[in-house]
Amino acid sequence: MASPPSPTGVLLLQVGTPASPKVSDVRRYLREFLSDPRMLDMPALARALLLNAVILPFRPRKSAEAYREIWTEDGSPLTLHTQALSVGVQEMLGDGYRVTFGMRYGSPAIEAAVDELVDANCDRIVVLPLFPQYASASGGSAVAKTFDVLGERWNVPDVTTIGVCYDDPGFLEATADIAGPLLEEFHPDHVVFSYHGLPETHVRKSDPSGEWCLAAPSCCDRITNVNRYCYRAQCFATTRGLASELELSDGSFSTTFQSRLAGQKWIEPYTDKELPRLYERGVRRLAVLTPSFIADCLETIEEIGIRGRRQWREAGGEDLLLVPCVNSNPVWVSAVADLVRQAG
Repeated sequence: MASPPSPTGVLLLQVGTPASPKVSDVRRYLREFLSDPRMLDMPALARALLLNAVILPFRPRKSAEAYREIWTEDGSPLTLHTQALSVGVQEMLGDGYRVTFGMRYGSPAIEAAVDELVDANCDRIVVLPLFPQYASASGGSAVAKTFDVLGERWNVPDVTTIGVCYDDPGFLEATADIAGPLLEEFHPDHVVFSYHGLPETHVRKSDPSGEWCLAAPSCCDRITNVNRYCYRAQCFATTRGLASELELSDGSFSTTFQSRLAGQKWIEPYTDKELPRLYERGVRRLAVLTPSFIADCLETIEEIGIRGRRQWREAGGEDLLLVPCVNSNPVWVSAVADLVRQAG
């Protein structure tokens, strides 16, 4: 009797989350997260000094307070949303596939996810980083770690990696499917597309010519062969795609960047600096989408939904709407399944 065909493994990659909002767990997570040379791209000694002398003595306690604001009885929102997405994609793809997820930092680790797929007899694995726009510090690091893990095995499965989805019709449609009804009900004066920040050095390193990225105000107006790996350009492309999907008029939306660290120049404009400018322009009802995040997490729920809303109201704004991420939205589940099938 012939053996049943081996299932295709599907590995969804996320950035990760602490095991709990305890200071000790947050410190452990931040140490792993910020020890990654793709995250803090500086000489090893300088990175160690910054991490151990500046960041870890102070930041874990403050970050733990923020995590406690968003933590649920069932755990981290990032983990719960990613798990729900994994389950939904598994149901959509059926028995010919085995879907799981791994965290670049924290648990479940990429090593454990790979073991799960190999134990399920998957001799082929499709890897999908859950980062719509490419950055070496996020998707690049997660994929590199996956290759390292797979490369340690004696029998290395066949691996296919799915690239970025910043302009994928399914991603844009799923985001608009969530945002459209909420915006129609909320009636915002302005819509902000807020993306995770990135040091300018990372953007410049993505430019093989060294002459295009951040060299002119119009450098991100279109994707070219030179800036095709530019995170900032891909974010602006996502904004253009979503503005079209949502039928937003020119001048009614803007693109900003959040979550920066001190000590380096990060890409602009900054979200927290843009809010007062919008208020001065007469905006009172503000909606914020965060389309560099697939799943709602600390940076969306706490940074925008709590701190951002508080900043907006203290400035005099009437209300701020945080539009949820695609999470496990059915349109997004279907889009992910389609991406996996198209990977062949």
